Amino acid sequence: MKKIDDLIEWFVGKQNVLVALSGGVDSALVAYAAYKALGTHAVAVTADYKTLSQEELEIAKKVCQEIGIRHIIIEYNELENPEFVKNDKNRCFHCRTELADHLLEISEKENIKIIVDGTNLDDLTEYRPGIVALKKNGVQSPLVESKFTKSDIRHVAREVGLSIHDKPSNSCLASRIPWGTTVTAEKLARIEKSEIMIKQLFGIRQVRVRDLNNNASIEVDKNEITLLQDKEKMGILDEYLNRLGFLSTAIDPNGYRPGKLNVITD
Repeated sequence: MKKIDDLIEWFVGKQNVLVALSGGVDSALVAYAAYKALGTHAVAVTADYKTLSQEELEIAKKVCQEIGIRHIIIEYNELENPEFVKNDKNRCFHCRTELADHLLEISEKENIKIIVDGTNLDDLTEYRPGIVALKKNGVQSPLVESKFTKSDIRHVAREVGLSIHDKPSNSCLASRIPWGTTVTAEKLARIEKSEIMIKQLFGIRQVRVRDLNNNASIEVDKNEITLLQDKEKMGILDEYLNRLGFLSTAIDPNGYRPGKLNVITD
């Protein structure tokens, strides 16, 4: 039996299901399998909580159209949550606790008993307090139970024809701000604008602009760092980031690595 059959089988016999869909390949594959098994009894929900980039929201819409699954978008503002804004090491726990509350509201309204997410086996090896919050609220993880790694997910997503099978991993914009530094709307906006500009200017696919005390630290995949060596384009970027409020711009020579800012600043 193929891996995708295992995942689809997980949903067989369930009356209905709500899929927390972010815009990444993990939850997209879960939504695909849920729809294959349950058809209109599967619903995807994406939270536009103001720390999700507009790009991720549009991708979530697109992938749901591809799959054919009904898509609900809910809106709320995480910046109204003081526990989230103070940005300590439990920021993701507070984020996912609030998300779970909204998912539970939708599931009750839709009369859906089962909520699932895109957590996979590789996620369990990292510091992910957000996963703990979702589990505490009863959210299930079919990819974990079906023993999917990130590599499995990308391979199967390509096999079934999902357009985002090779989409670089992403995370909420707040992850670019070090723990211990307050999250603000202004910081999130300039981070998002900076990353969009870098992608457009250099043709880079994966980028993080870390906001280090108003200084921009640019991280890209190591195999894309050479694209940033164009001095003319870097001059344009420096000027643009300066107008956004960054005091300086630096390229991290070590490249992008998830969780790099999981530290408390002084």
